[in-house]
Amino acid sequence: MSRAASIILPAHNEAGYLGDCLNALFVGGIGQAEVIVVANGCNDNTADIARSFMARHPTLRVIDTPTGGKPNALRMGDAAAQHDTRIYLDADVIVAPGLIPALIAVLSVDAPRYASGTPQVMHARSAITRAYARLWCTLPFMDSGAPGFGLFAMNGSGRARWGAWPDIISDDTFARLHFTPSERVQLSQTYGWPMVEGWRNLVKVRRRQDKGVAEIAGLYPGLLRNEAKQPLGAGGVVRRALRDPVGFCVYAAVSLAVKLPGQGGWTRGR
Repeated sequence: MSRAASIILPAHNEAGYLGDCLNALFVGGIGQAEVIVVANGCNDNTADIARSFMARHPTLRVIDTPTGGKPNALRMGDAAAQHDTRIYLDADVIVAPGLIPALIAVLSVDAPRYASGTPQVMHARSAITRAYARLWCTLPFMDSGAPGFGLFAMNGSGRARWGAWPDIISDDTFARLHFTPSERVQLSQTYGWPMVEGWRNLVKVRRRQDKGVAEIAGLYPGLLRNEAKQPLGAGGVVRRALRDPVGFCVYAAVSLAVKLPGQGGWTRGR
């Protein structure tokens, strides 16, 4: 059972976020882990920021590829990884101290296992985003067992359940649904995840999320049996509307807006 891991960090034009992400990662401790930043299709100094950490952190490697696309970056990171245990981290996530060693420890078993920390949505500047986030954080998905958005990990026997990353929108959902609820572990250690700012970006990203889930349902319908998400139900809708009418109205308006014609596919939305 390995106590080492490879942290794979795709980064596309993340110059405004990557430095804080890497600072938190190294200050919080990474145990026996290597870090692989895959700067993909960047036209900013994302790769330079990553390389600036290399002198102080010899376990960090940087791959700079002109080819964009997160699935390709994930595949390149996997190809370069030296360890079977994999931790996949978004470049705008801030991990709390001790989370990475805790992930490595809980994944140091022979049976397939998936793990993540406890996500905390960061404070948003936009009042609309704050209202949307309040409601969103109460949805059943958040209690479905290690939702894994922004940060997810698995041991070698878990990662062996599929080969190369497919060209899909929702890599985190694809990975999580390869594991039954009993195989997923949510740790108490936290990580910060930023929600996109403003109405237009909320609609863009929500449309992408919905399209990503529908894509997996169409391409990999067998994975849906592992969802284990409880239905909201009419009672749940009413309770949320009464508890937070502003948040409910914003969330409902975004949900309606995504039904209008628009672009899907990958978007950062910031």
